[in-house]
Amino acid sequence: MHLTAIRADITTLEVDAIVNAANSSLLGGGGVDGAIHRAAGPGLLAECRGIGGCETGDVKVTGGHDLPATWVIHAVGPVWQGGSHGEPDLLASCYRRSLEVADELQVRTIAFPAISTGVYGYPRAAAAALAVDTLRSADTKVDVITLVAFDAETLDLYTELLSG
Repeated sequence: MHLTAIRADITTLEVDAIVNAANSSLLGGGGVDGAIHRAAGPGLLAECRGIGGCETGDVKVTGGHDLPATWVIHAVGPVWQGGSHGEPDLLASCYRRSLEVADELQVRTIAFPAISTGVYGYPRAAAAALAVDTLRSADTKVDVITLVAFDAETLDLYTELLSG
């Protein structure tokens, strides 16, 4: 498995699957979630309506619809509450469960956003370290895992962690 980081718009990536930093309703929201829903078109929302939501720390999968990616793996990350309410375990679960589903789908390339670091308030440095550690230790058949940073600060965090 090759783990890399880039700064990009996750909705434009030609990978087998992208991970959506979703809310529990799966019906769209702000940030990455809203961007993915807009880029995927109305078919994604229609498919998500039939799923019935998702628990924090877990994932659900849909087709990519109008996205270049074949699949969207919707991961519901935790809202940051200071770190003593199980947030690290729930966030790590998002990354692990995404890879488990990716393996079931025979995904070879996958892209992850910085789950929970937007409106959910998870500290970027802690989230980046947890993401890299969790993905590095994962037992997966995925060939290429890309961490997608929306901004330079997050890319710098990923780059530093991946070089160590």
